[in-house]
Amino acid sequence: MGGERFAEWLGLELLQRYGAQLFDGLLLTLQLVAISSSAGMVLGVLLALGRTSRWRLLQYGCRAYLYFFRGSPLLAQLFLIYYGLGSFHGFWRDLGLWGWFGDPWFCAVLAFTLNTAAYQAEIFRGGLLSVPRAHYEAATVLGLSRTTTFFKVTLPQVLIVTVGPLGNELILIIKASAIVSLVTLLDLMGVAKLAFSRTFDFQVYVWVALVYLLVVECVRRAVNRINRRLTRHMRPTDE
Repeated sequence: MGGERFAEWLGLELLQRYGAQLFDGLLLTLQLVAISSSAGMVLGVLLALGRTSRWRLLQYGCRAYLYFFRGSPLLAQLFLIYYGLGSFHGFWRDLGLWGWFGDPWFCAVLAFTLNTAAYQAEIFRGGLLSVPRAHYEAATVLGLSRTTTFFKVTLPQVLIVTVGPLGNELILIIKASAIVSLVTLLDLMGVAKLAFSRTFDFQVYVWVALVYLLVVECVRRAVNRINRRLTRHMRPTDE
């Protein structure tokens, strides 16, 4: 009797019924975060280079992009893409792109990519500005090409400065991914809402919160390990 009450208190029956669906929702969440964060990193680097460019027009364009996507809510951006751009179905159908803009998965990936790129761009820009000017001058004196200078001189120093903030941005994206359930995607939170609507058992949200907590903790530990790896030469060694 005590075992049954304990299992009921933990919601094990609920987990048994919806465990497979929650796992599928978790996979969808992780795929969304991985794709959008990776694509956002590439776009963020380009935006950071544009912000530090000598071309004024390119600078202003990048500033406008960052101002909009960092200044407006991610939920509003998601709705603008899914409901706003999706309302032009005739236009997208003529271009042969309705299969993309009519798909909530693609709209969610696009919204998250554009949003995280804006934040990652500022992180990368800060990393680029942290590299001393003398290092670039030394690379020029040594006759290094721009590509070699970037990968051998600039990038290693930028990574040391940006790994921590990029890890924080990744954690924020993981937690923010719960909003995609509002555009009919059955991610982890979407499955939880579906299970709750059928059972009215709040314990499903407890399990989901624990899963998010576990994922975030894994990311935090991975980022700390990468940061220690990159800065191992900066730590004092025992004599």
